[in-house]
Amino acid sequence: MTDALPLAGYAIGITAARRADELGALLVRKGAAVRCGPAIRIVPLADDSELYAATRLLLDEPVDVVVATTGIGFRGWTEAAEGWGIGDELIDRLGGAHVLTRGPKAKGAVRAAGLSEAYSPASESNAELLQYLLDSGVEGQRVAVQLHGEPLPYFVDSLRAAGADVVEVPVYRWVGPADPGPLDRLIDSVLDGSIDAMPFTSAPAAASMLAMASRTGRHAGLVDALSRRVLVACVGPITAGPLAAVGIPTVQPRRARIGALAREVADTLVARSPRLAAAGREIELRGQAALVDGELREVAPAPMAVLRALAHRPGHVVSRRELTAALPGGGEEHAVETAVGRLRTSLGEGKLVQTVVKRGYRLAVAVEDES
Repeated sequence: MTDALPLAGYAIGITAARRADELGALLVRKGAAVRCGPAIRIVPLADDSELYAATRLLLDEPVDVVVATTGIGFRGWTEAAEGWGIGDELIDRLGGAHVLTRGPKAKGAVRAAGLSEAYSPASESNAELLQYLLDSGVEGQRVAVQLHGEPLPYFVDSLRAAGADVVEVPVYRWVGPADPGPLDRLIDSVLDGSIDAMPFTSAPAAASMLAMASRTGRHAGLVDALSRRVLVACVGPITAGPLAAVGIPTVQPRRARIGALAREVADTLVARSPRLAAAGREIELRGQAALVDGELREVAPAPMAVLRALAHRPGHVVSRRELTAALPGGGEEHAVETAVGRLRTSLGEGKLVQTVVKRGYRLAVAVEDES
């Protein structure tokens, strides 16, 4: 039995803008080390002519359905309308429509404006909201979709394909980070093996990270790392879109909420952790550490790579050549000897890793004779 927190030993990268602190705090409370590299930032439209034009379109003709995706975005829209002197007119128009809200914050903003929602999905996801609309039938209906920074092409295109006349209402816009340095360093950390999981809360953040990797010649390496080694979690299917487009598998919580996302990351990492018994000790491999008889021991990247390679075939001999290939950035065979020495020190038990003369190394796990 161990007293270590479930994410102790894991390093998790966060690219979120608005909710980075909230997500990071949830993961830190579970024991994770968190590294932030904001991939996007939210700014008001530099020129509000787009928002004004969309608002005028809604005032010129009746609207059947209004979709409020975020509380801050809906409030920004109504406040802008007040500034133009058409706030009451807009509220009257929206009051004659079926108002749908994605989650509690959007619901609160709608109610604060004196309106009431006709539907809000239990999952708080755009995907469930879209399915509700499609199941209800939108052919021939005029649907206003309030955007908050990010376009929702799948959402909007699906409604149009179903015969709706969609008016997109842009309130804010996602742009790249003011300082790309932290994101650049986070990508490097993914590539050098020191990040174990990447939870994403928005599609633009995922797309922005991939775009930076592409601009800097690291796209193939990043996609490979996120596909094979790093756990990638998304708050919902729309967020997962840019990642799915390049073949990166993701896990998603049943409910599209930040707390559920943090739990999904923790549960999946714990389920993936290799566990074995060697030299009379119980060992659990974590991202950047190992639990030895319940005691957390930090392990540097090179020794950790050796431990993972040995644990992949517990008890069997792994050659120096194979272990060299497993080292971050490769290296020479003497680098393996150094890494093994550091691994034994880190684990606090030299007998856990055995040297097999002229053949390689093995974990001290009893197996049938390999000969």
